[in-house]
Amino acid sequence: MATERNEAVRGIRKTKVGVVMSDRMNKTVVVRVERFVLHQRYKKYTRLWSTYKAHDEQNEYRSGDTVEIIETRPLSKEKCWRVSRLIERPEVR
Repeated sequence: MATERNEAVRGIRKTKVGVVMSDRMNKTVVVRVERFVLHQRYKKYTRLWSTYKAHDEQNEYRSGDTVEIIETRPLSKEKCWRVSRLIERPEVR
């Protein structure tokens, strides 16, 4: 019930799933989000990707982790996403 009120006030936030590409910054990770786009004429799918800087408060996510990011207020010049949860961590050999 409380979350329904919060969504009404803030609106529904965008979420994206991607892979952490860099974790070298303090409290920030760079997440790469891939998507497939159908070419209008040739009907072939091409892979496009975008990178987003996301807030990671405890520095707990590492390169290679698959995470979900959620839109939030601007935290810095380029950072307006926050890591909401870990989806998959790669196996270490």
